[in-house]
Amino acid sequence: MLAERQTAGQERPEFYRFHQGEKVLPFAPAEYDARLAGLRRILNDRGLDACVLTSMHNIAYYSGFLYCAFGRPYALVVTATEAVTISAGIDAAQPWRRSHGDNITYTDWRRDNYWRAILSVTGAGKAVGYEADHMTLAQMAQVDAFLAPVRKIDISSDTMRQRMHKSAAEIALIRSGAAVADVGGYAIRDAIAVGAREIDIAMAGRDAMELEIASRFPDAEYRDTWVWFQSGINTDGAHNPVTSRRLERGDILSLNTFPMISGYYTALERTLFVGEIDDASRVIWESNVAAHELGMRLLKPGVSCAEVTAGVNAFFAELDLLQYRTFGYGHSFGVLSHYYGREAGLELREDIDTVLEPGMVISMEPMLTIPEGRPGAGGYREHDILIITENGAENITGFPYGPAHNVVG
Repeated sequence: MLAERQTAGQERPEFYRFHQGEKVLPFAPAEYDARLAGLRRILNDRGLDACVLTSMHNIAYYSGFLYCAFGRPYALVVTATEAVTISAGIDAAQPWRRSHGDNITYTDWRRDNYWRAILSVTGAGKAVGYEADHMTLAQMAQVDAFLAPVRKIDISSDTMRQRMHKSAAEIALIRSGAAVADVGGYAIRDAIAVGAREIDIAMAGRDAMELEIASRFPDAEYRDTWVWFQSGINTDGAHNPVTSRRLERGDILSLNTFPMISGYYTALERTLFVGEIDDASRVIWESNVAAHELGMRLLKPGVSCAEVTAGVNAFFAELDLLQYRTFGYGHSFGVLSHYYGREAGLELREDIDTVLEPGMVISMEPMLTIPEGRPGAGGYREHDILIITENGAENITGFPYGPAHNVVG
């Protein structure tokens, strides 16, 4: 405890436990126990004694704690009997309150106390799992120097596969997130007007979502909810930042709302036009909407991501539009955001052979980008979130799409 480390004069410990307040987590303890049981099965199957998880998404998934690195390392160390988050002293007891299980605070009074704290849980000379897609070369050298493992095995793909299958509790949270995204969408649609700036419209959507999250999840931590609202040429890329560009009549718009709830990301993405739409743009938009609806029909258990992709590709090819597709048609949902996470094994692309199964959550989001100077120029994208069920898929996005609903302002 903090009081214990302040005794014995000016002695400064390498690490300590600072636990105060009550634990408040996004899910019940049983949810985390089930996740950790799955992780321990991975360790057992791989012949590992422990794992050192360092990514935001895995630490949040298995413990509930979503760290803010700010240049400092964090970890979750799991053994057959322990699950301990390792956090920096600057966070005090907040990581313990937001972690399922134990927490150790390391100090910066001596270099590499982070690794000494990890060693206190793993012990030396053990078989250790790690995340090769997150751990740096410098960190790997420290693993060897401090933990002296007899064997190291990358378990990032194993943990990703576990995260792809959502529990009932996760799906309930994702449903709420989709509803919050819709709230942001309606706030944005109401704010659209000729002369309005992208940034002001984006803020209206963000503020509406944060208030809705606070209403639905009064015990959560609130951070990272954002909006990308793009207009005109700014719609050509899906992830183009917001600017101060002012809307003009006839502009193509891209509405993108992204609520973040305890590390869980959801999204709503829609094409809109300001006031009116020209004939060429309507043809492209309606074609993309048709591809979107086809793609949603193709999402069902037993079908691979590559097969869904091939089906939408064939549709666009028939319309001579496939060359305007810019990325895959959808991705998994869960613990992810624009700067961490990504269950890359569940994306709608030609090179992904993962077969859809009940309990997976995936988007359908075809996008066509027509270059400037051509009829219908701009980026067209619709995005819905679907839960794979025993017989098909359930769409949990409610905001309407298409020209009948989204020529506004």
